[in-house]
Amino acid sequence: MLKLPVTEIFSSIQGEGPYVGVRQIFLRLPNCNLRCPYCDTVTTAPQQLRMETEAGSGVFNMSENPVPIEKLIKLLQIYDFSLHHSLSITGGEPLLWVNELRAILPFLREKGIKIYLETNGTLPEQLHKILPWVDIISMDIKLPFDGQSFWDVHESFLRSSLQKEVFVKIVVHQETSLTELQYARDLIVAVDPLLPTILQPVTATNEINTPKPYQLLEWQSFFLKKLTNVRVIPQTHVFMGQL
Repeated sequence: MLKLPVTEIFSSIQGEGPYVGVRQIFLRLPNCNLRCPYCDTVTTAPQQLRMETEAGSGVFNMSENPVPIEKLIKLLQIYDFSLHHSLSITGGEPLLWVNELRAILPFLREKGIKIYLETNGTLPEQLHKILPWVDIISMDIKLPFDGQSFWDVHESFLRSSLQKEVFVKIVVHQETSLTELQYARDLIVAVDPLLPTILQPVTATNEINTPKPYQLLEWQSFFLKKLTNVRVIPQTHVFMGQL
């Protein structure tokens, strides 16, 4: 029997990117293939699934983990899909679980809810396996860290994503270099200069500091020289006190 480890399921407001403010069901999956220095999410697989008992209540029950696929589909339908814009598949990195997602997503799409994929944009082959059932892709462009860069795989991923609605999110901090931002900008331009691009100031963590206001304005101007849709949007759910 196919099972999927799940970190948590809850209903909340999308706090990042161009869909900020819409109501979503969040299906958070564990594990990640990257270790971003500013990550604020525990990615290890928990022994139990944490699930909100009623949408928006903030009250959670704990249950068995990993979850059989059939049971997970039923659990998600506890929430009223008509009140939610979409189901956010988030993580961790959800594309580490493509076999399980291939078993779940067709059923959920049949129930009439859109699928919103949040991904670090480094697993293009895995993306292809679930692309038919995805509606919106929130793709991170990860600037280099710890001697790692992802430009080529990001470009491949982004080109594949053009079959769907897609936007790009770039987390920036005080020490972000203009050279790195130029690489990111040129990558987006090469794929499609009309792509919505979000500069997301990091929420200060691990001695990584939020950019100064003048930096954000300068970087946005820099991107707008070659791109048409560039916005600065912080993690709004953090200061709203939302999950």
